[in-house]
Amino acid sequence: MKQLAFADAVTLYVQGGGGGDGCVSFRREKFVPKGGPDGGDGGQGGDVILRADHDEQSLVKLYYNPHQRGTRGTHGKGKKLLGAGGADKTVIVPCGTEVWDAESSEILGDLVDHDAELMGARGGKGGLGNCHWLTNSHRAPREHTDGEPGEEHKLRLVYKIVSDVGLVGFPNAGKSSLIRQISDAHPKVASYPFTTLNPILGTVIFEDYSRIRVADIPGLISGAHVGVGLGHQFLRHIERARYLLYVIDMSGLDGREPVDDYRSLIEELGQYREDLQQRPFLVVANKMDLPGTRENLDSLRNASGTEPIPISATTGEGLDHLRQALFELCISPTPSPTSEDRIGSGG
Repeated sequence: MKQLAFADAVTLYVQGGGGGDGCVSFRREKFVPKGGPDGGDGGQGGDVILRADHDEQSLVKLYYNPHQRGTRGTHGKGKKLLGAGGADKTVIVPCGTEVWDAESSEILGDLVDHDAELMGARGGKGGLGNCHWLTNSHRAPREHTDGEPGEEHKLRLVYKIVSDVGLVGFPNAGKSSLIRQISDAHPKVASYPFTTLNPILGTVIFEDYSRIRVADIPGLISGAHVGVGLGHQFLRHIERARYLLYVIDMSGLDGREPVDDYRSLIEELGQYREDLQQRPFLVVANKMDLPGTRENLDSLRNASGTEPIPISATTGEGLDHLRQALFELCISPTPSPTSEDRIGSGG
């Protein structure tokens, strides 16, 4: 059976470790008759803690290991020795993971930043030893309490990629080829649609060593906002992108007009989440090395209200200009006039 390589939504069962039992013990030493009760308390059970890590890029590990438990605390001992606390279980998730209660559908937390933590399930309290029942009238108590069980929860984890730039386009628009050219990502590239089946993250490094994270979102199709073509599964990954990069196939070889592609993408994003249409964006006119593309450039310029960046992800044409535009959009605090002409801020 082929193993899953990527998962962005999983059900996770978490259980805190049980507390150790309290001890029933009496002091027994030479020359100390009737030493009295000295049973110690049980140790606290270990917690289950969710922690975000920027090096983690999928929930696939939890897909195959959906049960996570803290360690049980050890029992108390004589001489009022406290049982050792159970070890916490730290569950690593990607930055951008939402944590939901699977039963009540209540959101419990949103782990966006590196090292952000959320308590998944608390360990149980340790039981009390018999030393706690000693009174003037009750000199030899044998009472004690058992450790409490740890909390149990059924959680729903939803991963939404945190990126600076989200690449949006129809299938076969050349997004995978583009992210291979400008970043360290190496997605599958082929001459047929839907070669990218899950989001790909890449890092673009500029000459001053500043860097941005770019997310290649699998190709959208009409009706994506209502789930057509797994639209919701894909669209969730651009919710956190600070900027959008519309990648338009200028060749029209798939029987679609570039202008219609651009308008359809704007419409799909707005139907999914209205605020996405207000996100700053750049328009990339891809495949400019093919015949007939120059005629389509003016139409796209008029439709988008911005200056599209003509490139060819295959030949490398225009990629230096695109990298400069990305730098000015994401890094430079004072964009040049030419970059302002290229940047859009609404549908």
